[in-house]
Amino acid sequence: MKSLQIQFRNYDFRFRKEKEEEKIFDIIRKKFVALTPEEFVRQNILHHLVFDKHYPKGLISIETGLKVFELNKRTDLIVFDKNAKPFLLIECKAPAIKVTQAVLDQVSRYNLKLKAPFIVVSNGNETLICKINFETEEYIFLQELPAIDGK
Repeated sequence: MKSLQIQFRNYDFRFRKEKEEEKIFDIIRKKFVALTPEEFVRQNILHHLVFDKHYPKGLISIETGLKVFELNKRTDLIVFDKNAKPFLLIECKAPAIKVTQAVLDQVSRYNLKLKAPFIVVSNGNETLICKINFETEEYIFLQELPAIDGK
């Protein structure tokens, strides 16, 4: 399991402070949200998807609820394909959280329900990108994010 580094460029983030709380503007939810380490990773990934990889904003969903083994969970990011089927499931972690097998297992459990053909785990420093072979139940590790059409 070899992680890679996505080189995030210096995006033009919008910040503001509200009642002593730092906030960052979310380009998908179109509002300011609490600036946590995990949120900063999510915003970098969102900007990379939209501005560098040209994923349409309308196909990206944030913090979607789902049930996994009778437990209520939330996904960090889901990118849908043009047929409204999950295409890419992304789990964001704070930079201090290592990208480990346990983290990959977490997003894989979420994907049991969603069946997205690609999953990503990132802490902003380390990133795992996997294509899922559902027939053999294997991960195929990729060196870059897939194009929105899956190629």
